[in-house]
Formats: sequence, structure tokens, C-alpha cells
Amino acid sequence: MSTKIYTKTGDGGKTSLLGGKKVAKSHLRIESYGNVDELNSFIGLLKDHKNVESRVANQFYWVQEHLFTIGSLLATESDFKGFELPKISEVEISQLEVWIDKYTTELPPLKNFILPGGHEVVSLCHICRTVCRRTERSVEALAQEEALDSHIIPFLNRLSDYFFIMSRKLGKDLNAPEIPWKPN
Repeated sequence: MSTKIYTKTGDGGKTSLLGGKKVAKSHLRIESYGNVDELNSFIGLLKDHKNVESRVANQFYWVQEHLFTIGSLLATESDFKGFELPKISEVEISQLEVWIDKYTTELPPLKNFILPGGHEVVSLCHICRTVCRRTERSVEALAQEEALDSHIIPFLNRLSDYFFIMSRKLGKDLNAPEIPWKPN
């Protein structure tokens, strides 16, 4: 007999955090890890694109793994003591910085703001960047109300920078022109 995926426990507009505490589905904690989940899904779409080489896809997979860690931390009650959850540390933030610095040296300096587009992969990187920024804003709002792991926001901040650089790097690799913003 198969297990049903629906439980009906959330039909009243509440859901449970890891630890059992019930909160409204509109709670900032739910909004925050929902944004992490959405970002992770867009990264999956980007990672699976036929024009993303395996080395870069492996980086995206690494990011997805760490976003799952962040999602689990955000989905857990502040005072949960049940078992030790995985963590985000300076090591993960530094890894993003290494990639950002490496790819930045391979790119021409920016002389204009650039518009998203030029290639589907570039556009997907920009979607990941903007969803990451929204995620960062929602996590920051939560952090103003509840104590959070201090590495989550810096990780998300670097991650949005990473996706900006990846949009440029992958655009260059795919010979996609950067589209400068030309204000009237």
C-alpha cells in the first residue's frame, strides 16, 4: 500500500516546524524557507540546461545541497534540541567567494549596467540571482524577529553575487552578447 502525500493537517492554514511548533503558513519562517525552496528549484532548472557543462552543473549541485541545509535550519524551531542539524559556515561562504573571484578575473570589466537576457542560460542565472535577493530579504526580516544562524544571510548575499558573475561567465562561454542598459 502506498503512503499518501497529503495529510490534510495544513488545511486550516497552519503548518508544523521541525520540533512540532505550529505556525501560520504566512509566518516569516515559512516564507523564508519557501523562498529557499523556490531558489533551489530554479537552480535545478539552470543546472539541467543542456548548455551548462558538467563542471558548472556540479557547482550548482553544491549550491543546492547547501540551500537544503539552510532550508532545514529555517524550518526548525529556534529552541529545537532534538538532534544536530547541518550547518553553514565560513567555509561555504569562502567557497562562493573563490568562484566569484576566479570568474571575475576571466571577464572584461563592466562599463554599464546590463539587462538580463542574450541567452536562456544567462536569463536563468538572473532569475536565480533575483530569487536569491528576495530570499535574502525574507530571511533578514525573520532575523529581525528570531535568532538565526549568523552565516545564512552572508551565504545568500554571496550567492546572489555568484549568480550575477555566472550570468556573465556563462554568457561569455556561450558567445551571448551582454545587453547594456541605455537609459533615455
